[in-house]
Amino acid sequence: MIKEKDTLIGNVKMIFWAFLVAMLIRTILFQPFTIPSGSMLPTLLVGDYLFVSKYSYGYSNYSIPFNPQIVEKRIFSKYPKRGDVAVFKLPSNTKVDYIKRIVGLPGDKIQVINGKLTINGKELILEKSGNFNYTNRMGINTIIPKYKEYIDNNIHDIIDILPNSKGDNTQLYIVPEGHYFMMGDNRDNSLDSRFMSQVGYVPYENLVGKAEILFFSIDKEESIWKIWQWTSMIRWNRILMKIT
Repeated sequence: MIKEKDTLIGNVKMIFWAFLVAMLIRTILFQPFTIPSGSMLPTLLVGDYLFVSKYSYGYSNYSIPFNPQIVEKRIFSKYPKRGDVAVFKLPSNTKVDYIKRIVGLPGDKIQVINGKLTINGKELILEKSGNFNYTNRMGINTIIPKYKEYIDNNIHDIIDILPNSKGDNTQLYIVPEGHYFMMGDNRDNSLDSRFMSQVGYVPYENLVGKAEILFFSIDKEESIWKIWQWTSMIRWNRILMKIT
């Protein structure tokens, strides 16, 4: 006959090992994140849940849970590519996670002119790829153009809601060694490296990982408490979608 004490010890051991395995996966392989804002529209929607690969760029203190400060700089280093969508710790407040697209590598010269991104003096190709149904903060829906942007071997969609907005014409930025320049795909509603006092250049060690795949997506504009609507709230076509 199994004693209650033995059962309790067995359950504790099982919970401990399950926790240890989960922490190892979260530390070494993948970490889940959710998208709370529209700064990466149309690529990422509010209510998207995604996995970020930790091994893509190697490991720093900021890619380890609780930021234990046990790693000097970065180990097993791998360098990002232009066009990667990456999660990083905000330089001014490393308790905050941001997700943006890497558009500038160390030494690159970055500038936005009339809403078009230029890298090292070369204006990126933009092609209209359709329309996007955009809902502003007042809940008003508008149809805006969507563009394909070509950056090296990466092709992704962006939106630019208003002409001549604050981020559509910038100074020339020269990315420092060991840093990266980040921008959101929603070019008029993204707090990113264009705004030096709030984000600025992102140090390599602040990179948490590369956004790889969506594992769940739900329309948060609907009430989560309406259980009977859950099947219609889930964006089934986005589940297991690769992030580019």
